[in-house]
Amino acid sequence: MGQRRTEVLQAAIELLDEVGLDGLTMRLLAGRLGVRASALYRHYPSKQALLDAMVAHLIVPPDGAAPPIEGPWDERLRTVAIGAREVMLAHRDGARLLTGFQQPSDEAVAAFEGLVAALVAAGLSEDGATVAVDAVMAYVNGSTMEEQARKADTWPREKRDRAFLAGLELIITGIRGSLP
Repeated sequence: MGQRRTEVLQAAIELLDEVGLDGLTMRLLAGRLGVRASALYRHYPSKQALLDAMVAHLIVPPDGAAPPIEGPWDERLRTVAIGAREVMLAHRDGARLLTGFQQPSDEAVAAFEGLVAALVAAGLSEDGATVAVDAVMAYVNGSTMEEQARKADTWPREKRDRAFLAGLELIITGIRGSLP
């Protein structure tokens, strides 16, 4: 059943890239796989469970072991922000998919907590560190969602990257100013 579950997941990601998030239906996915839609519910109890599994699959490397994010807090924030944006941009409606998850994976929770811990170690309170990490992730999510919604591929990628990084640096500068 695990192999079939992986097949369903991979087909869902391919279908996402073809038809987008709004076009991705259990019925269409079932047709792609040559089964009835009800057969998919043996693997995923709901469409949302499938979407959450897609998010987890996209943000965790295929071997299941994300490399530890090390270095100073600002480098960690940059690494996570840029990496999340790249994953989102790699798939049609990727930003909408990743921002719409309901059950974060253990890896996502651990990454968030690791960033908070790095900021606490740098001198922020736990609440302040949580707000800071959340602000960075909200920026990544919103910026990338807007980029995809605007069909920004008419604007050169190099310029989009520079604009994204400039915004990220503004936030990091604000966080740095909050440190004791």
